[in-house]
Amino acid sequence: MATSVDFIEYVCEQISGVGAVRYRKMFGEYMVYVNDKPILLVCDNIVYVKKLDCIEEQMQEAEKGFPYDGAKEHYILDIDNSYFSKQVIELLEPVIPIPKPKKKKIK
Repeated sequence: MATSVDFIEYVCEQISGVGAVRYRKMFGEYMVYVNDKPILLVCDNIVYVKKLDCIEEQMQEAEKGFPYDGAKEHYILDIDNSYFSKQVIELLEPVIPIPKPKKKKIK
């Protein structure tokens, strides 16, 4: 079951105010960017965050799961709790780098 557009828009509404929020469809699922940084992975209407030291304390009680086959284990974010979700994003945003642009291949 793929993530619905309604759900990804709900996710973005829940975290509005933490910075410039946008989403991009990738491999049939979605990546949510905050200030051009990939912060949330949304697969099958479940919101995942990478397991990083900066959020370990806040997410210790969170469920864990694998967003797709072959992925590392991620935390599952309770996106219905807007206040908590924004707190987690505010901790993640400073430590996640902006992705480097891909170099175009010359033929």
